[in-house]
Amino acid sequence: MSATDRSPMLAQPLQRPSLARAALHLGLLVLGALVGVAGALVQAGWFPGGLLLALAGEAGLLLGGARAAGSRGGAVAPAAGWMIAVILLTASRPEGDFVFAAESGSYLFLLGGMAVAVICATLGPGRQPGGDGVRLGK
Repeated sequence: MSATDRSPMLAQPLQRPSLARAALHLGLLVLGALVGVAGALVQAGWFPGGLLLALAGEAGLLLGGARAAGSRGGAVAPAAGWMIAVILLTASRPEGDFVFAAESGSYLFLLGGMAVAVICATLGPGRQPGGDGVRLGK
């Protein structure tokens, strides 16, 4: 067995960036922001069902993004968009308007959304070689 046959996954080259991949990640970032805004509005409107719906929608987008991109980066891009939108919505306006009230549902949405993002980014598919000759025993 040569040294190249035993090389670890980390030594393999990364996927080359392409315009299609960048457009996919940018689209997932925008979708993550939209899901964050929609979840912020729904979670307070129909508590506790709205909270569960908002977190399930986020989880579906993150796992779907990871599958569409074929990497964990597909889950990280919409998670970043979700986080940016939610953080921007937590700030109150000069008029005194705000989206998140100081109640348990809002805190559950914020913390639960971050937990869902970490879980989905961890569960997303990593870089794995494909094909029949992947296993050493073959």
